[in-house]
Amino acid sequence: MTRGPVSGQAADLTTYFCDHAWLGGDATAKAVLVSVHDGRITAVEAGAREPREAVHLAGVTLPGFANVHSHAFHRALRGRTQRGGGTFWSWREQMYRVAAALSPESYYALARATYAEMTLAGFTSVGEFHYLHHQPGGAPYADANEMGAALVAAACEAGIRITLLDTCYLESAPGRPAEGPQLRFADAGAEAWAERVAGLHLGAGARLGAAIHSVRAVPPAAARLVAHAAASNDLPLHFHLSEQVSENETAIAAYGATPAAVLGGSGALGPTAVAVHGTHLSGKDVELLASSGTGVCMCPTTERDLADGVGPARLLAEAGAPISLGSDSHAVIDAFEEMRGLELDERLVSGRRGHWSAPELLVAATSAGHEAIGWPDCGRIAPGSVADLVTVTLDSPRLAGATPRSFVEHVVFAGSAPDVTDVVVAGRVVVSQGRHRLVGDVSAALGAAISSVVER
Repeated sequence: MTRGPVSGQAADLTTYFCDHAWLGGDATAKAVLVSVHDGRITAVEAGAREPREAVHLAGVTLPGFANVHSHAFHRALRGRTQRGGGTFWSWREQMYRVAAALSPESYYALARATYAEMTLAGFTSVGEFHYLHHQPGGAPYADANEMGAALVAAACEAGIRITLLDTCYLESAPGRPAEGPQLRFADAGAEAWAERVAGLHLGAGARLGAAIHSVRAVPPAAARLVAHAAASNDLPLHFHLSEQVSENETAIAAYGATPAAVLGGSGALGPTAVAVHGTHLSGKDVELLASSGTGVCMCPTTERDLADGVGPARLLAEAGAPISLGSDSHAVIDAFEEMRGLELDERLVSGRRGHWSAPELLVAATSAGHEAIGWPDCGRIAPGSVADLVTVTLDSPRLAGATPRSFVEHVVFAGSAPDVTDVVVAGRVVVSQGRHRLVGDVSAALGAAISSVVER
């Protein structure tokens, strides 16, 4: 619940009084006063008295969550791919049909509503892995970046910070040209990708990143050019990696090496790089990723939904690879479900509990996630950090019975997106008492956007 002078825009100077706040570590602090100036935290005081003019955040307040890996248009598939079983590859055919139906206008509407759903769930930043670039048939739009611009505008309207990870996609498989719906994804070559990306101009609250779709879709020489462009322009570089066993088999057959080794040979690994999924990695792959400082973004709800498998997240972390989280295909949009999924899925395959502590999972969802998409000054409630605050009510049935000693574990292992009541992004109130202040009725926006691009 919020009370006090709440504005739709960030005020020059605002104070937030949090009943409880997670400032790092194993426990929450009580009666925390957070002072904000021009969207950035200037002071944090625990055990404070509540000033009369403060905005009161009732419950447990956390740093903003980062959704490191998103495909916004996949949101239209939710609930429509469950009948008849199948595999990742049969799901992909359904995804292609949605991709074929989108225009810049319908993509904007769908992304705006999807990003609004994210902010309702406590996400304050998103890494959008963007590969739907061109018109059906592959011809560029008059503005070659019209689809990317639609995503950035959608994020701005939804009140979420975005890193547009513009994706290079060239082939259907090694040595085989893109075909069918893939033509909308594919540039004429890595040089054409770089030329198109150079024309992107992003405003405040947005930054540019680069992506290699996969070793399947980008040959090593082209991957090297993308990696060089990312490094030269100080861009985060992301790539799908070893999501499917067949992806590994294809890389070994075509290039004589695993996808991780191919990308390592192309100069794509390093501290500003993030591998997405990493589900089927060899021991050498784990060592290669960790020793290069490459991060790994796990997407537990999507990896579960698509029957991908369970990646070696704990092994990667112990080896030194930073772990972050994303909702990918948006089978659900719930940061808490992604956090606990990392732990619970490993329990299923190992027969053992306790791979990840609740504070470790919060770090993956907040500060580590923001660093992965190029916003290192976000994801902490600390002086100097951007003022992103997410408040979770303690009044829901899911969190009833929680005590200060167990707040962190209760929130991570039992909380859910509907428990988020208030969201502040860079000092601006975006969600208040569970209502999105910019989009309004998010359910209606989603329903209208989805019905325009899928069969009823």
